[in-house]
Amino acid sequence: MKPNLHNAIILPFILIYFHSGFAQTNPYSLIINIPLPDGYSRTSVARNSFTEWLRNLPLKKSKTVYLYNGVAKRNQAAQFAVIDISVGNKDLQQCADAVMRLRAEYLYLQKRFIEISFSDNNHHEYKLNGLIDRKHFNSYLENVFCKMRHIVFGKAAKIYPQNK
Repeated sequence: MKPNLHNAIILPFILIYFHSGFAQTNPYSLIINIPLPDGYSRTSVARNSFTEWLRNLPLKKSKTVYLYNGVAKRNQAAQFAVIDISVGNKDLQQCADAVMRLRAEYLYLQKRFIEISFSDNNHHEYKLNGLIDRKHFNSYLENVFCKMRHIVFGKAAKIYPQNK
């Protein structure tokens, strides 16, 4: 049975978001260590699957969320834990971008380079064709997110010019 990608992505983030607690430090080192609410259980997943990879992402000790520029985010009560992964130094990752980036990171680590691909609203496809080193991979992701955000914001401004 093919894993349900939607559940694989959403479940860890839902657990982090809805688990109660507002302490400044996080006692859990990995997502999988976060206890489930009463009555819930984790489903079995395939070894080396995206779901297993997400469950084993490291968490920061601090619950403080910092923006790309190093400034602490205003609302610090919205998160239960923070994944220990760099967001870079440009304002490129928000909402779905973060999940797209996590999927790309997973595929990169699995050496499934041909599967790393993004499409923008104009149906232009950004592909990673072949093996590249980590520095070039980070540059590729930054380039893709930057291009996609310009297109998305450009279209949004044309659709709702008077609202924003």
